[in-house]
Amino acid sequence: MERPRRKPNRLHGYDYSLAGTYFITICTQNRECSLSRIDGMNVNVGDGFPVPQLTEEGIIADKYIKLICDKFPSVAVENYVIMPNHIHIILYLTSGTGDPSPTIGSVIGWLKYTITKQINIMSDMPSVKFFQRSFHDHIIRNDKEFQMIYKYIDENPVNWENDCFYCE
Repeated sequence: MERPRRKPNRLHGYDYSLAGTYFITICTQNRECSLSRIDGMNVNVGDGFPVPQLTEEGIIADKYIKLICDKFPSVAVENYVIMPNHIHIILYLTSGTGDPSPTIGSVIGWLKYTITKQINIMSDMPSVKFFQRSFHDHIIRNDKEFQMIYKYIDENPVNWENDCFYCE
């Protein structure tokens, strides 16, 4: 039986180590809702927007997202949200500060690996996949697009029930 062909995830010929701003989405394995909870009873309001209530797994994810800049000094986390079954992040890569400069793939690979490793240690279940293979990326090309995506991330918890990743 022939397997379906996977659609390429990355922009063909693009150098993902170039300075720029990137919108990244990472999904949990089988889109399991294990990172946070969002409901009227559990949502805190921070800066005018609801904040998902992180699970133990979500707390681990939050910790390592905040450590991206330490691990990769040429990468800045501009904004992020940890939803029940996915994470949205805006990353900004500067140029010339790394040897070699990290790619988006190496940053996300490290993030997914370290989060998964810590969750497996916590749950005493070695080698269990926590995230789906790969990730979705979008190259942010201008300030208007940046502002729109930044707002989308902030408002994602409010719109959770209308989200394509929604699960109860």
